[in-house]
Amino acid sequence: MRGISWLGLLARFVFALALVFATYNPSAYSYYGWVAGELPEYSAFMIFVGIVLLIGWTILLRATLRSLGPFGLLLAIAFFGVLLWLVVDVGLLPADSTQAITYLILLALSGVLATGVSWSHVRRRVSGQADVDDVDEG
Repeated sequence: MRGISWLGLLARFVFALALVFATYNPSAYSYYGWVAGELPEYSAFMIFVGIVLLIGWTILLRATLRSLGPFGLLLAIAFFGVLLWLVVDVGLLPADSTQAITYLILLALSGVLATGVSWSHVRRRVSGQADVDDVDEG
């Protein structure tokens, strides 16, 4: 059984980060900003990019939900939410900066997704137990 390296964890985080920030970010350089600026007009390329993003979200969300389960997802959200609160509470980031808070929330969401897609590998490395999905043999 192969484990996961720090590079593998980082790659998953970068993928989640790219997906989240490509979908929406406050700078308007995102799919949301692009579509909102073009409505009511749209193009085949705009729809294609939206479908590619939707595929990425489906992959990450399904993997996260299957790997963490409902309680694990709740714990991951709580962990990253309290980490965000801690960053604001110790004064590393001003609480009145909507843009900064939005970026932190997007980072936290990326962290939750990266945790979800990495969790089975981490659990296998820590516990030595493998997860097995239901597979039809027929």
